[in-house]
Amino acid sequence: MGKPRLVPEGRHNHLDRMVILRPSFPRKVFGWAMLVLGVLGLVLPFLQGFLFLAFGVFVLRDQHVWAARHWGWVAGRWPDMVTKLEAMETSMAARARHFAKRLRFRS
Repeated sequence: MGKPRLVPEGRHNHLDRMVILRPSFPRKVFGWAMLVLGVLGLVLPFLQGFLFLAFGVFVLRDQHVWAARHWGWVAGRWPDMVTKLEAMETSMAARARHFAKRLRFRS
C-alpha cells in the first residue's frame, strides 16, 4: 500500500482544495472494473450503469484527482447519501480489520 500524499485538485469554484491520495493497486483495479461495468450498463439493459459508475468513482475517489473532483460534485448534490455511504465504508473497514485480526489469532 502506498504512502498518502497531498495533491492540489485544481481550481474548482475559485477555491484551491487539496486531495489526499492513498494509492492502492487493488482499489484501482476494483474501481476501474466498476467503471467498465458502468459503461457497459449504459448500453446493456440488464446492468444498472449509473450505479456502477457512481460506485466506481466512490472507490477511486482517493486514488485519482479527477475521481475526487467528481465525488465532490456528488457530495454537493446528495450530501445525506454520501454521509451514509462513507459511514458504511468506515464500518465495513473496521469489521474487516477485526475479522482479519481474529483469523490471525486462530492460526
